[in-house]
Amino acid sequence: MNETEKFNLELIVSEFEIEGRFIKGEPYGDGHINDTYIIYIAMENYSVKPYILQRINSYVFKNPEQVMSNIERVTGYLRDVITDLGKNPLREVLNVIPTKHHMSFFKDEADNYWRVYVFIEGARTYNIAKSTDDLYHAGKAFGNFQCMLAEYPVSSLFETIPNFHHTVKRYAAFIDALEKDSCKRAAEVKREIDFVISHKKDTEVLLKLLDAGQLPTRVVHNDTKLNNVMIDDVTREGICVIDLDTVMPGLSLYDFGDAIRFAANSGDEDEPDLSKIWMDLDSFEAYTKGYLETALQALTDKEVEMLPMAAKVMTLECGIRFLTDYLSGDVYFKTSRTHQNLDRARTQFKLVSDMEEKWDEMSEIVKKYSAQ
Repeated sequence: MNETEKFNLELIVSEFEIEGRFIKGEPYGDGHINDTYIIYIAMENYSVKPYILQRINSYVFKNPEQVMSNIERVTGYLRDVITDLGKNPLREVLNVIPTKHHMSFFKDEADNYWRVYVFIEGARTYNIAKSTDDLYHAGKAFGNFQCMLAEYPVSSLFETIPNFHHTVKRYAAFIDALEKDSCKRAAEVKREIDFVISHKKDTEVLLKLLDAGQLPTRVVHNDTKLNNVMIDDVTREGICVIDLDTVMPGLSLYDFGDAIRFAANSGDEDEPDLSKIWMDLDSFEAYTKGYLETALQALTDKEVEMLPMAAKVMTLECGIRFLTDYLSGDVYFKTSRTHQNLDRARTQFKLVSDMEEKWDEMSEIVKKYSAQ
């Protein structure tokens, strides 16, 4: 049975407010969580209109209704902002197609949750930046996303994944895994364990500022990889932020930091040869420049000041999660080879160390683009 034979896509699509005749559906993209299909619909004028159909992974997202509530609220708000700015809401924000019962999702008899989006034509996503220009435009897109949502009533959103970036609790989970040492792996990774323990205070920095009221709670994307920005085929500009499943309340610094962790890494996330891993300052500068061009007016001075720390903390957090999983027997992150999670942890810790070496340069770059 192939991908499209798992489900009766035509029957599922018939539950949504889509005019026209179903032609076919086929797998689309390379996402690892939801099942995504492109659906082709024949229109009365003989044209063919594509849509995106997705089955939400309810194992990862335990409350799909809350996920869709957040998406529906945020995209509706963005659509109004984009329209008021005289821009194109059909290309610059995801548009959810309602069901015939006026819902944002359809739940089938097997308890699968489905949704449909308008397909954004003339744009695509990229897993790897072709140049620092791509990172600049991704930074602009995520900065603009933050700016447009600056006045959004955050309390109306669900926290769909509790404590997602609670770095203190991530550290506590690491200590618990270390003490249990269920797979007897701790002895072989003493250097990595010592690295995490020596950076305990870094896991507390952002949360202490939040508790002290020095950082505001905002709408946060929580998955700011390059491939979550649609890049226009002609202009090469980032036009739309996608994959909003993890949109929820949090710190803007989470998004910036996680983006740098991904964008400024010189190598693969699981590269065994650490000589190939460093924090690339050109990439950091390109993303920071784009991000601050659009987000600066919405950020507080403290948020701007903490951008380098955000990069460090989010990279450290990711490394801690990889090492925790390795100590626990690789039960959370998928692996395709032995020591893959350990290699992942080591690359993150190498990036953290390199950031510490380049701290002054990172801070000067932030000052440069926040002063303009």
